[in-house]
Amino acid sequence: MSSPAQPLAASLVQSVDWLAIAPPTLAAVVGLLVLVADLFVAEHRKALLGWTSVAGLAAATLMLLPLLDGDRSTFCLTGDAGVCSYTADRFTLVIQFLVLGGALLTALLSVTALKDGRKELPEGEYWFLLLSSAAGAALLPASRDLATLIVALEVASLPAFALVGLKYGDRKSSEAALKFFLSSVTATAVSLMGISFVYASTGTLYLTQVADRIQNVDGQLHTLAQTGVVLTLVGFAFKTAAVPFHFWVPDTYVGAPLPIAAYLSVIGKAVGFSGLILVTVVALPSYADLWGPALAVLAALTMTVGNVGALRQQATRAYSAVRLLAWSSVGQAGYLLVPIAAAGYSGDAEKSVGSTVAYALMYGAVNLGAFAVAALVGRTNSLNRVADYRGLYASNPLSALLLAFFLLCLAGLPPGIIGLFAKVTVFAAAVDAGLGWLAVIMAVNVVIALFYYLQWTTLLFRAPEGEPVQHRVPAPLTAAIALTGVLGVVLSGAPQLVLRFTDTALF
Repeated sequence: MSSPAQPLAASLVQSVDWLAIAPPTLAAVVGLLVLVADLFVAEHRKALLGWTSVAGLAAATLMLLPLLDGDRSTFCLTGDAGVCSYTADRFTLVIQFLVLGGALLTALLSVTALKDGRKELPEGEYWFLLLSSAAGAALLPASRDLATLIVALEVASLPAFALVGLKYGDRKSSEAALKFFLSSVTATAVSLMGISFVYASTGTLYLTQVADRIQNVDGQLHTLAQTGVVLTLVGFAFKTAAVPFHFWVPDTYVGAPLPIAAYLSVIGKAVGFSGLILVTVVALPSYADLWGPALAVLAALTMTVGNVGALRQQATRAYSAVRLLAWSSVGQAGYLLVPIAAAGYSGDAEKSVGSTVAYALMYGAVNLGAFAVAALVGRTNSLNRVADYRGLYASNPLSALLLAFFLLCLAGLPPGIIGLFAKVTVFAAAVDAGLGWLAVIMAVNVVIALFYYLQWTTLLFRAPEGEPVQHRVPAPLTAAIALTGVLGVVLSGAPQLVLRFTDTALF
């Protein structure tokens, strides 16, 4: 005789769509395999761990291709297939492509960095942490409930703390990791408190259900709901390095291994911005009158402080090239915030969010390219000053031309058409939403940024002081520079590809 509990138990068991969750799962599984293999691989064969990680990230990226034919969801509520914890829609796939592709380029940079590191970095732990963080970052854009969102955020962040402080006996690295850890833990604590308030107000963690229920909360819970929304936004402002929560960025980028600084500048931002989009546009559209103006102010502050900080960098200061890229990334975060703020005012939030995604794809490709060339120069100039790039064209013409191209893309000048296209798209999103004042501030900041990007670019072609230093380019580093260069050139030749890729129903 069957027990009444059996039908209930059967109803709670659901099949898992393994194809939908394959990209983050594959990255996580390869990370575990690398960690275990590290125990058995001889010291002189440790490089195999790096190439296994590169292959795993490439395979995880390719697993996105079978998902392009339609939206897939899994881990859904019993009895309501429309409410799920994991959804692989177009928005998810675009961000996962950015995250896994960026992690793959970071891995290529890391193969060379670990070989040059003279055992300063433990290889097995390094690759395990990088793959774990990439798995969490790939999970986040697919998360459709607040619990999964926070878990994914922490899976992406916690390994990153360790990666920043992984250099043996390096005081800068330890200080950077501590600053990064404390700021991120504060952000998580604030986010969790905000999410708990939202849950207390609505009785659900699913984003679509939160969107429905938070509009009709009991009058006594209205203040609690508003406080929850504000605290959740503050938490994600930390993650996106928005001003005034950006203070950890320059020191963290300088103290971290250079590939990890590149990883944080692109994948870290993709994680923060995709989470912010999900929370605002999907879960809290009814509070657009609250988060729209708040994000507009944050965008204006972030782009201004970031660009002014980059402008103040002295070319002869130690690590000034990395610091300039760090402050530049803060300024770029301000541009990325503009369309999300515009979504709070616009009748077409999906189009506004598409502008952020398009800009993030451009920024990811060219910023990783700039860091790749910085990694090349850093092999012979350990202080990595902007002044060390003087005369790079004389010693390595192709790398100098590509770095000039990447910087012009970031500045939004031809021949970096993709950078100009992305900035125009963001500018149009602000104007269409009626945020004329924000568009003006953005235009002023673009002019400010032109100065330091062009100053660095012209330095590449000036006569070198003394004999030109020859930069030998290892194969993995060559591959990373070439991939980003080809991607940037192709997109500059056909910038409409980015908009076509993102101009689909995002949710």
